[in-house]
Amino acid sequence: MSATHPDTGADGVEALDPRELGAYFVLMEAVSLLQHQVEQQLRAEGDISYVQFQLLARLADADGQLTMTQLADGVVYSRSGLTHQAGLLEKAGLITRGPHPDDHRAILVTITGKGRALLGRVLPGHIQVTRRLLLDPLTDDDLHHLGDIMTRVRDHMRAQPPRSAAPRRRRPGPTAPPPAAAQARP
Repeated sequence: MSATHPDTGADGVEALDPRELGAYFVLMEAVSLLQHQVEQQLRAEGDISYVQFQLLARLADADGQLTMTQLADGVVYSRSGLTHQAGLLEKAGLITRGPHPDDHRAILVTITGKGRALLGRVLPGHIQVTRRLLLDPLTDDDLHHLGDIMTRVRDHMRAQPPRSAAPRRRRPGPTAPPPAAAQARP
């Protein structure tokens, strides 16, 4: 029988110390509070979700066009969820989707004039919420440090293969009948 270190669980994983746990919780709480306010503003002013806003903003920033794979790699969202959100935006006339002229496997997503107009309408409120909740309490030095720290954390997380490169989970096929040897014997 082997003894475990007092700061490790049965699986041998070292527990977070109070400083690490505190930093983790305060980060998650701040992100949740900001995201809640941003979602409320986007729903009230544009009837869109944050993910939809993010897709429109990324398209506008990329001269209006990206492939679905580029969008998937840029946002943290599942493939099926992204396809659903793109479908909602397309139905609302905010984007179009079609075959890529140079790559028959790729779907090209383009922001429409209506999508740009909606983005222009919600962006001032989005900036106000972001400034009021995140940026106003920070000094210029704080902002520099926060940007540096979060860039390192993001880059570390993104060092993994992009989500679009991950293998798709296969659904189990129809249940096969049991092998002959496992069937009931007379």
